[in-house]
Amino acid sequence: MPAMALPRSLPLLFLFLLLLSTPLLLAASAGDEDLDYIIDNADDIPANDPEAWLQDGSSSSSDDEDEDPFDQDSEDEDFGAEIDETHVVLLAAANFSSFLAARRHAMVEFYAPWCSHCRALAPDYAAAAASLAAQQVDVALAKVDATEDAELTEQYGVQGFPTLLFFIDGVHKEYPGERTKDAILAWITKKLGPAVQNVTTADEAERVLTGEETAVLAFLHSLSGAHSDELAAASRLVETVNFYQTTTPDVAKLFHIDPKAERPSVVLLKKEEEKLTVYDGDFRASAIAEFVSANKLPLITTLTQENAPAIFDSPIKKQILLFAVANEASKFLPIFKEAAKPFKGKLLFVFVERDNEEVGEPVANYFGITGQETTILAYTGNEDAKKFFLSGEMLLDNIKEFAQDFLEDKLTPFYKSDPVPESNDEDVKIVVGKNIDQVVLDESKDVLLEIYAPWCGHCQTLEPTYKKLAKHLHGIDSLVIAKMDGTNNEHPRAKPDGFPTILFYPAGKKGFEPITFEGDRTVVEMYKFIKKHASIPFKLKRPDSSAARTESSENSGSNLKDEL
Repeated sequence: MPAMALPRSLPLLFLFLLLLSTPLLLAASAGDEDLDYIIDNADDIPANDPEAWLQDGSSSSSDDEDEDPFDQDSEDEDFGAEIDETHVVLLAAANFSSFLAARRHAMVEFYAPWCSHCRALAPDYAAAAASLAAQQVDVALAKVDATEDAELTEQYGVQGFPTLLFFIDGVHKEYPGERTKDAILAWITKKLGPAVQNVTTADEAERVLTGEETAVLAFLHSLSGAHSDELAAASRLVETVNFYQTTTPDVAKLFHIDPKAERPSVVLLKKEEEKLTVYDGDFRASAIAEFVSANKLPLITTLTQENAPAIFDSPIKKQILLFAVANEASKFLPIFKEAAKPFKGKLLFVFVERDNEEVGEPVANYFGITGQETTILAYTGNEDAKKFFLSGEMLLDNIKEFAQDFLEDKLTPFYKSDPVPESNDEDVKIVVGKNIDQVVLDESKDVLLEIYAPWCGHCQTLEPTYKKLAKHLHGIDSLVIAKMDGTNNEHPRAKPDGFPTILFYPAGKKGFEPITFEGDRTVVEMYKFIKKHASIPFKLKRPDSSAARTESSENSGSNLKDEL
């Protein structure tokens, strides 16, 4: 109960009587109310809440304090009133699939009504749609309210707003350009233009071979028809690589295709050691595009800001990365390149110049690499983000064995971790990367884990509420309330989606993904969430009335004494 501010004019007798009566009133309140009942019916919490712990807490509002989605000024409310969106198709989960099935080409914007970037894009997007309609271009522009269709948004991996996806025959690729009418129209025009160029003479073939760093050629029966259409569709799914087609055996021979080979045949040519790569899959646009995307990079790719998307968006997710300072690179790169040859098309080998401020430092920090020492690590990609460090000398055989073990999942992953605490007796247990398996993934316990950042204001606001929750659940042996500093610790089963992230791991179900708490960050809401999802039933005990009476008496006496 909060301290009562008493006017100094009250008679001392009244103060004395109040001092005597307050503990009795508090004890009666604690005894009259069954705490289980209050919590289980928390939507109607009685006003008489002696410990005042049920309603404490912080709101689970967005961590982006710069933009309040529910507090827009009158100008924002009127924003878009004059925008003509006649040619922008409104989509939802109910009509999304049928819309894509009816159109070969479509651009879809995933937006949020509160997002200022989405509002800024709206007039340009509408104008681009109107221009395409006026020119009768075979492409439709549409939009989806991501806040209303969360499952659809998750299905397409949308992580920010606005996200523009371009669909060709149902296969999508994210639009990477500027969010202006002219940029959108130019990009779409290029996508819909002549995607495949014909090569009919040896001279034309020589120009391609001498002028292109990377090129795709298909040897077909005809320069039009189903196979040509599939090749054209594939080309529109691949950036930075030109596609060619021929029916001439002499041209095919110049591209290292046997003139007597079965048609259709496809090859990828590059100006480097692994000059030729032959495609042997089904002649489908998506499969051909995947093949080209996986093989278009050189044997060793030097990471830059420009090619980072091509590396991390490659269908080949597993990567071997060499970190070395510039003056050491010449010593290790030839060995690294030789080690890469047996793994072409299976692993991406990437060189990161450690002392390059643009990419070296940020990427090293991401992987937890400190210092300038030459380092080789394996990385599983963005889905599970496991990493493995090569131990031992940078020898050819060591690197090849490391890469092979990586392919066969024989390596032990490395996770950033603080030291395991020597004692862990507080109500909120401390979790670090090294003890997640023992504490959080213990199948005999239901575990609630907060992943926080020390600098996060929302995390700091939540801390007293989280401690209070843990205090009241302290006596339940089957339940663990824990927290982990997400800036110094990591684990594939405990990934934060911003700070704070609160995850629940039910006992006996640790093989499944944890359940994310998304309610109001109050004791009662978190308690109800735990109660709902816990595998092991439990009952919260009422506070000991005598202890509550003693504590209340001490608190009240102290408050009154201060007032006197």
